[in-house]
Amino acid sequence: MRRVEHVMGFPVSLRIDDEGEVRDEGAEGDGGGFRAAADAVFAWLHEADARFSPFLPQSEVSRYGRGEVAYGALSADLAEVLGLCEEYRAATGGAFDVRLPGREFDPCAVVKGWSVQRAAGLLAAAGARRFCLNAGGDVVAAGGPWRVGIRHPERADQVCAVLTVTDAAVATSGRYERGDHILDGRTGRPVTGLLSLTVLAPTLTEADATATAAFALGAEGPAWAAARPGCEVFAVDAGRSVIRTPGLPLA
Repeated sequence: MRRVEHVMGFPVSLRIDDEGEVRDEGAEGDGGGFRAAADAVFAWLHEADARFSPFLPQSEVSRYGRGEVAYGALSADLAEVLGLCEEYRAATGGAFDVRLPGREFDPCAVVKGWSVQRAAGLLAAAGARRFCLNAGGDVVAAGGPWRVGIRHPERADQVCAVLTVTDAAVATSGRYERGDHILDGRTGRPVTGLLSLTVLAPTLTEADATATAAFALGAEGPAWAAARPGCEVFAVDAGRSVIRTPGLPLA
């Protein structure tokens, strides 16, 4: 079964390679047993976008950022996201910060991986054991092995490495799509010490937040990410040198 939708400003693709244990009534072939689960996945991602996007004026995130919703009145989901934001802010000494001076409150660096990982949980709960959920290049891979390419930071039509991934997640932060959009919260200046940084971790919640937080640290980011439990790193610095951890499962 394969399906693609545009959510959160980027394409999200789902591929399921195993057969459903519980089939939808009247569904035939091509992963028919997981159609309801796929519907739930994309419904959740659209819901997460509506609730947590800082670009939608009436989202919970926007209303909280404007001070219209007190912390004690937040949903349990947003409280969890804020807890993760604080965890990574503290772990990086303030380099990663979703509350930057002169900018709107923006927890997207945590929301994306967190929400896609929850979507993957919906698939697992429905009985899917071998699937790949790709959200704008950040991937949750269940079962496997899956081959996951890391985009070349300067050549959009090439990859600079391919990973063999089983029951894990891969996320990349870089300058090649949106320019110098990641700021060091300690200085307020764009981070220029790296071109891209990829993290392999047990969940996309960890991989995505770690990749962005490490990128915000600049040159010290790869070593910081590599020291995080369960994380492997592939990075390209501003001098075009590759930094990778020995446990990275290169194909």
